[in-house]
Amino acid sequence: MRAVAVFALLGLALAQVGLQPVATGLDRPVGLVQEPGGPLLVLLQAGRVATLDGRVWLDLAERVGSGGERGLLGLAFHPDYRRNRLFYLHYTNRAGDTEVWEYREGRPQRRLLYQAQPFANHNGGQLAFGPDGALYLGLGDGGGQGDPLGNAQNPKRLLGKLLRFDLRSPHPVPEVWALGLRNPWRFSFDRKTGDLYLADVGQDAWEEVNFVPAGEGRGWNFGWNVMEGRHCYRPAVGCRRAGRVPPVLEYGHDEGCSVTGGYVYRGRAIPWLSGKYVFGDYCSGRVWVGYRAGGTWKRELLMRTPDRIASFGEDAAGELYLVDHRGAVLRLVPAR
Repeated sequence: MRAVAVFALLGLALAQVGLQPVATGLDRPVGLVQEPGGPLLVLLQAGRVATLDGRVWLDLAERVGSGGERGLLGLAFHPDYRRNRLFYLHYTNRAGDTEVWEYREGRPQRRLLYQAQPFANHNGGQLAFGPDGALYLGLGDGGGQGDPLGNAQNPKRLLGKLLRFDLRSPHPVPEVWALGLRNPWRFSFDRKTGDLYLADVGQDAWEEVNFVPAGEGRGWNFGWNVMEGRHCYRPAVGCRRAGRVPPVLEYGHDEGCSVTGGYVYRGRAIPWLSGKYVFGDYCSGRVWVGYRAGGTWKRELLMRTPDRIASFGEDAAGELYLVDHRGAVLRLVPAR
C-alpha cells in the first residue's frame, strides 16, 4: 500500500497530507458513498455498486448503458434510511437517456425522472440530499459543443440545471432549482453549515466552483452558455452578465481540463484542513483546497497526483477519499 506525501502552504503554516489506498483493482470507479450504519460503497461505471473488498452490493448492469460519460453516476441514501431503507440512483439507461429511481432494499420502487439525452456527453452525475431534506440532482446541458440546443438558459427544460425533488409528495416532480450549468458532475453540501459547493466542468478554457450559502440558491443562474467561469463565452465579448452568479473559484486549462467537485473537510485526522473545500481535476491529477479568508476566496494547491480523479467521497466520520477512475480508492491521511 503506497502513501504519497505532499505539501501545501496555507498562510504561513506548512502542512502535510498523504494518500493511502484502501481499495485497488476496481472496474472504472466513479463515486464513493457510505451506507448509513454500513460499509463504504464504490459506484462502478458499468452499473454495479460494490464494497471496498469487492463484494457486489447492487447489480444494475442490465439496466445501465456505460462508456464515455455514461453509466451509473449517482447514489444517495434517504436521511431516514435506517428506518425506511430507501435510496436513490442516477444512471444512463441502455438507450443513452437519464433515469433516476427510488429503491428499497435493492428493489426498484418508482422512477422519479426520465430525461432524453440528445448527445452522449454532459450527463451530469451527482445525487445528494440537502439540509432541507430534499433530493438534488445535477444534470448536464445535454452535450454537444457550446450547448447548441440552448438548454442551460431555458428555464422550461431540465437539462443544464440543478434539480430538486420534494420526496414528501406522493408524486414528486423535478423542480428547476438553479440553471445555467454545463456539466455539474459533482457537488456537495457542507455537513456542518449546509452550504452548497457545486463544481461545473468547463468548455474550452475555464473550470469553475460555485458556492451557495445555506438557504439560498433557488432561481440562481450560474451563467452557462453565456458565461464560462467569470468570462464571456457567447458572445465572446460584451456578454450580458446581469442576473448571472459568477463562480467563487476558477482555473484555466493550463492547470487541468475537467473539474471534479469534492467536500468541505469535517474529519479529525487532519485538523489544519478542517473547514476547507477539497476538490481536484480529472485530467491533471491536481488537488486544491478552496477557502474564504477576509472576505476573499482563495485556491491553493494541496497535492499533485498521478490519478484520474473521477470523484471524492466522504465517510460517516467526515474523512475524505479520492476515487481514481483507473481503479483505486485512496484516503486522505496525515503524511508521516
